Amino acid sequence: MQSESSAANLATSWSLSFADLDFIHGKAEATRLGLAVQLKFFAAYGYFSLDHTAVSSDGIAYLAEQLGTHAATLNDYEFSGRTARRHAAEILKYLGFRRLSRIDREKMSAWISRDLCPTGQPVPIMLGQVFLWYRDRHIFGPSRKELERLVRSLRQKYLDTWLTGIRNQLPENTAAMLEASISDPDGPTGFNAMKGDAGYASLDTVISMAAKLDFIQKLDLPGDILGSTGKTWIEQIVRRVGAETASEMRRHSPTRQLGLYTVYLLSRQAQLTDAMIDMLIETIHKIGSRSKRKVIGDIAKDIERVYGKERLLVDIASASLDDPSGRICDVIFPIADSVKLTAIIKESQAKGALDRRIYKVMRASWASHYRRMLPGLLSVLQFQSNNTTWRPVLAALEWIGSKMDEGCRYVPAYGVPTDAVIPVKWRSAVVDGEGRVNRISYELCVLTVLRERLRSKEIWVVGADRYRNPDDDLPKDFEHRRAAYYADLKLTPDAKEFSAGIRADLERELLLLNQTILRNDKVRLLWRGENRISITPFKPVAEPKGLEAIKREISGRWPMTSLLDVLKEAALDTGLLDAFETSASRVSLPKAVLDRRLLLCLYALGTNAGLKRVAGAVPDVSYEELLHVHRRFINAPALREACARVANATLTIRNVAVWGDAGTACASDSTKFGAWDRNLMTEWHARYGGRSVMIYWHVEKRATCVYSQLKRCSSSEVASMIEGVLRHCTDMDIQR
Repeated sequence: MQSESSAANLATSWSLSFADLDFIHGKAEATRLGLAVQLKFFAAYGYFSLDHTAVSSDGIAYLAEQLGTHAATLNDYEFSGRTARRHAAEILKYLGFRRLSRIDREKMSAWISRDLCPTGQPVPIMLGQVFLWYRDRHIFGPSRKELERLVRSLRQKYLDTWLTGIRNQLPENTAAMLEASISDPDGPTGFNAMKGDAGYASLDTVISMAAKLDFIQKLDLPGDILGSTGKTWIEQIVRRVGAETASEMRRHSPTRQLGLYTVYLLSRQAQLTDAMIDMLIETIHKIGSRSKRKVIGDIAKDIERVYGKERLLVDIASASLDDPSGRICDVIFPIADSVKLTAIIKESQAKGALDRRIYKVMRASWASHYRRMLPGLLSVLQFQSNNTTWRPVLAALEWIGSKMDEGCRYVPAYGVPTDAVIPVKWRSAVVDGEGRVNRISYELCVLTVLRERLRSKEIWVVGADRYRNPDDDLPKDFEHRRAAYYADLKLTPDAKEFSAGIRADLERELLLLNQTILRNDKVRLLWRGENRISITPFKPVAEPKGLEAIKREISGRWPMTSLLDVLKEAALDTGLLDAFETSASRVSLPKAVLDRRLLLCLYALGTNAGLKRVAGAVPDVSYEELLHVHRRFINAPALREACARVANATLTIRNVAVWGDAGTACASDSTKFGAWDRNLMTEWHARYGGRSVMIYWHVEKRATCVYSQLKRCSSSEVASMIEGVLRHCTDMDIQR
C-alpha cells in the first residue's frame, strides 16, 4: 500500500467514527490499535492484512493519534495470531458481512469473465478488484490463495476461448502458410526470420524487410482481432511468442499455436512497417549526405574558402558611404584587394553549382545501387495524407508504381505530377530541354520529398505505429470539443494569432538582448557560423559542504562494495523485482531462485557484461537458465516500472531537513553511448564522433533520475524533453 500522506487521504481512509470508537474501546487497550488497523484496512481493501508492513505508516500514526496511543504498540500485535483471527470475526459481524453463497460465487465468476478478463490486467490487480467486489456487497469471500487460483483459471479459460475464436476465423490456406512458417523456422519467411531484428540500413535489409511484410499481407489476417481484447493481452502474447523458439511454439496445440502466431504477426506488421520507413528515411539521408561530402571535398581541393565575408561587406559598405565619389582602387582595394575579391567570386560560383553537383552524384548512387529497393518498397507500403498540399507526392508515388514495369528512361511531362514534387534547384536535372522527365531523377526527387514529409507526419503510412495517421493521436471527440481542449492548453486555435504571439515574444527578447549585450560579458555575437549568438558556459556549482566527509564515511563503512550487492539491497528495500512478471501462463520456479536469476540478468544487462560472462562466473546457474529468465520476464515496461520504484523509494526515504524538498522542476540532458551499426538507432554524428546512440535523462534537482529514454543523435531533444515530463512514472510532481 502506498503512502497516504495527504490530509484528505488520511481523513477519508483512516478516520474512526463514534461507532468505530465504541467498538474498539470495548477491547483490551493493548490490542486496540491492531483492531483499528484491521478494521480500517478491511473497510478499504476488502481483506485483512497479514502483516503490519502492508499498512501505510501514515495511516497507523493517524489511527494511533485518534486512539491516544503510540504507533509502536502495533509491533506487539500478531496479525496471524488467535487474537487477530477473533478480531476479524468480530469486525465482520460489526460491519454486517455475510458468508459467500453458491449464487454469489457464480455471479462473481461471471463478472470476472465478462468485465475483468478482457482487460488483461495482472493477477494482483484483478485480485484487488475482486476483493472490492465482495466488500461492496458485504460478502466475506474465500482466502486469497483460493481466489488467486480462481482468477488464474478464468484468465486461462478466457485466453483459450479467444485464441480458438481467432483460429476459427483463419482461412485454410492462411493456416497452412502459418504452419509452414513455424515448421521451417530458418526459411526466408520462417518463424525465426519474422522475429529477427531489422538490422543495419542497407539495400539487402530493405529487400528482406519488404519480403517479410509481403508475407504478412498475403496471409490476409483478420484486422479486427487486436481490437477485440485489451492491449495488455496483446503485449503479453507478443512478449511470449517473441521469447519462444520454434520448437517451443510447436509444443502448443495446433489451435493455440496458430492463435498466438496470428496475434504476434499482426502486431509485428506494425513494427516491420515502422522499421521499413526508418530504413527508407535513413537510406535517402545517407545518399544525400555522402554525395554532399564528396562534392564539398572536391570543391575544397579546387578553391580557397574566404572567411569573414560579412565583415568585409560591412567594411566595404562603410567605406563607400564615407567616400561615394572615390575610385574603386582607392576606396575598395585597401579593404579587399583583387586577389581576395577573385576568391570570393570563385567560391560563389562554385556554391551556385553545388546543388546541381550534389544531385548528380546522388542520382548516380541511386541509379546504380539503391534503385532496386523501389519495387518492394511501393508494393508493401501504402502512403496517405490528410493535407491536400502533399497529395501531388502521393500521385507521384502512384505514377512511379504504375510505370515500374516499363523500361523507358525518359517520358513526356504530360501526365507526370511535378507540382510540389520537383524542387526548383533540381528541375533542370529532372526535366530536359525537350520537356521530357528523366524517370530515375524523378524517382529520387519524389523519395527525397517523401522523406521530409514522413518525418513531419504530413504523409503517413497505413498499418504503421510510429508513422500512423496523426489524427489517431487526437481524442476521439476532438472535433466536437476542439475549443475546450485548446482552452485547457491555454492556446488559441487561430494559427496566425499563435505565430504572432511567438514572434512578439522573440522580438521582445531580442530587443532586451540588444539593450543589455554591451554590459553582459557572458554573451558574444559571432561573425560566422550558423549560431551567431555565443553564450559562455556556466561555472560548475561548488561541491556542498560535508559531501566529502559523507563520501569518506561511506567508503570506510562499506569499502569495495560490489555493484551486485547494491542491486540486491535495492531489490530488498524497494521490491523492484515484483515489477517483472512472466509472459507465460504460470511460473514453476521458486521465488528465491527466480529472484536470484533476475538479479543476475539485470546485473549482466546493466553492466554490459552479458549473460554468458555472468553465467560463467556463477557455478550453479547456466547461460540457458539466465536466457530463459531474460526472455520471459525482462521487458521495457517492466524495467521502467522497476526504475520508478527505486526512484520513488529514494524520494520517500530522504530526510527533508538534510536534502530539502524535491520541488517541481527537473533538468534534462543526453549522454552518448557507442553502439553497433546493426542497431537501427545508431548514427554517425560529427559533433559526437563515431557511431552511437543517445540516452536522454530527466533528473530532479537532487540528482535522482526520474526518466530515461533511447534516442538518435540527430533526433529532436525538445520531443524527448516533453516526453519525459509527461510520461515519467514516479511520484514526483513535475510542473508542466
